[in-house]
Amino acid sequence: MTTPARPLGVAMIGYAFMGRAHSHAWATVASFFEVPAFERRVLVGRDAAGVAAAASAFGWSESATDWREVIARPDVDIVDICTPGHLHAEIATAALAAGKHVLVEKPLANTLAEAEAMEDAAARASVAGVVSMVGFNYRRIPALALARKIVADGRLGAIRQVRASYLQDWLVDASAPMSWRLRRETAGSGALGDLASHAVDQLQFLLGELVTEVSARTHTFVTDRPGELGPEPVTVDDAVWANLSFGAGARGSLEVSRVATGRKNALSIELFGSTGALRFDLEELNELWFLDATEPIETQGFRRILVTEPEHPYLAAWWPQGHMLGWEHSFVHEVRDLLLAVESGGAGSPSFAEGLAVQRVLSAIETSAAAHGTSVTLVESPLVKEQQ
Repeated sequence: MTTPARPLGVAMIGYAFMGRAHSHAWATVASFFEVPAFERRVLVGRDAAGVAAAASAFGWSESATDWREVIARPDVDIVDICTPGHLHAEIATAALAAGKHVLVEKPLANTLAEAEAMEDAAARASVAGVVSMVGFNYRRIPALALARKIVADGRLGAIRQVRASYLQDWLVDASAPMSWRLRRETAGSGALGDLASHAVDQLQFLLGELVTEVSARTHTFVTDRPGELGPEPVTVDDAVWANLSFGAGARGSLEVSRVATGRKNALSIELFGSTGALRFDLEELNELWFLDATEPIETQGFRRILVTEPEHPYLAAWWPQGHMLGWEHSFVHEVRDLLLAVESGGAGSPSFAEGLAVQRVLSAIETSAAAHGTSVTLVESPLVKEQQ
């Protein structure tokens, strides 16, 4: 696929929480990174007045209500999909078939069948140079990108154990109203797709290998919530617990919840290897803790790395050393990497194949939970690619 001589035209579909975060990234990226020229052409949403107001507020040139018409436009080259999960497959496959580069929010899809169809569409489109990426933005947090390098450099030795948890509390209150995130037909799952997808992708990314077996349980603590017409049943999970096995022999535990009182956005990861260990907490996202077990025992211990130096991933483009970045910067890095992949004709990462690998784990967790924790072996998948 030949990059046009004019600036790349970007269309974004969806303008709520993720739409706002992505809009900020598109508005910011060229101010800090060398990227190909682009224009924020059109923002798409179902409500004409609402999307028009959002387009004006977020800096998009125009708004539209029909995504099919938008992806057919010759002045649109990139489609950024920020809709609820049940719309991902239809929009992404249509955009790829139209020759548009695609960024789609995580998880890749609501079902394994949808994810497989999307990966197939992306593979066919890639032959013509079309780039596709999944929005696992936490890979772009500098501390986690550094963690990946430390693991890849062999500084932890053979990884034996891993722990990941992603805990939030925004659904603790039983009177919190129903939303699309609490309905299986729109969200696919609850904390599983919303939070476990991030944690699973991060573990597979950091280790460079895939989950091969799971044993899991899920639970819904609040089974009904206030809807527009009265109480409405919650049809997704509130929390998930899983034991994981990885291809090279590591074992891990996973816990995610949207009812963990007091935890706001706590993605915590710990890796324990034969010669070192790492730990990270998203609520302190500029810090990475590293232990080098090859040092003398009398001076061994976790040391805090403040990941704000120009030598750290992505940091050279930002502020002088010691100045903190935030959650929103991960989306700026994501858009930067997408634009560079489009410019170079290289593959985007995380690819739809990597998104499918995560979806396989989520599906296996659901299967195991439905069988009261029975172990489920995953089918073989392509190896996880390193971040480009």
